Amino acid sequence: MILADKIINERKKNGWSQEELAEMLNVSRQSVSKWESAQSIPDLQKILKMAEIFNVSTDYLLKDEMEPETAAPSHITENDPGSALRKVSLEEASEYISIKKNVLPKIALGAFLCVTCPVILILLAGLQDGGILPISQNVAVAIGLLCLFAQLGIAVFLFITNHGRLSAFEFIEHDAFETEYGVDGMVKERMAASEPIYTRALTIGVLLCILSCVPLVICAVMGLPAFVIVSMVCLLLLLVGVAVYLFIAICGVNSAYKALLQEGDYTPEKKMKDDKLAKLSSIYWMFITVMYLAVSFLTQRWDRTWIIWAVSGVLFALIRVIGDSLIKAD
Repeated sequence: MILADKIINERKKNGWSQEELAEMLNVSRQSVSKWESAQSIPDLQKILKMAEIFNVSTDYLLKDEMEPETAAPSHITENDPGSALRKVSLEEASEYISIKKNVLPKIALGAFLCVTCPVILILLAGLQDGGILPISQNVAVAIGLLCLFAQLGIAVFLFITNHGRLSAFEFIEHDAFETEYGVDGMVKERMAASEPIYTRALTIGVLLCILSCVPLVICAVMGLPAFVIVSMVCLLLLLVGVAVYLFIAICGVNSAYKALLQEGDYTPEKKMKDDKLAKLSSIYWMFITVMYLAVSFLTQRWDRTWIIWAVSGVLFALIRVIGDSLIKAD
């Protein structure tokens, strides 16, 4: 192992991010990043400081032939005090990325179906209410609900069948681990190669989210008929659905790279916070689903109750921020 890999290995053993290590060494995060990618070499004082922080010898850090087995004992995980952190091999990392690339488009399709499931219901109800569609309100609602539940059923099927394929790799996204020699270099190389695609998909997705409300606002300002405004609501949901698809299918691969590197939202500290917030998220969305169905059935205004999901999404983001702050304060 070379010095760059040993710095990565010891940093991850301790569950530190690049920012945290940089703060301990009184350097910038960019400096640590360059050391770990072998673009530069730390000076002797920093190596001595790292040996002290990592609780290893300077010989181990400086001599490529010395492997972790001959160095100081590795740190032990909190969840399993009898064993060291799980290691991810090059083969496992490659398989994880391959499965992610195959599964994410299907999960993204399920998300698209969930976002757009009220479209037919809203459109039929709006056209019927405007006298354009020669059917009764009950028939319009019945057809719309049938399409809504059909889309949700397909989405649930996609989520369940594809989530099972990733179950063997859940520890990568939820637990602390170590990577074997060569894994970080492979992941960084693939991540750099996919950066233009990721940036393009992210840009298009954000623009679609921003522009999706423009037609609706224009129609409302111009005072166009109700069925036109309803059609623009449907267009808004479709555009947001496409954006969600891009975020999951393409940008999700970039998240897989970060999960293997334990960066961004996948640092050990962030994983611990997410685990604590997972139950709160499940309860919240279960409550919102019950509330949406109850209000919709009681009022029979399925063309309007969709707003519950939009408001709930904004409130959920606020709740996550508050929850994250409280956990950090603890």
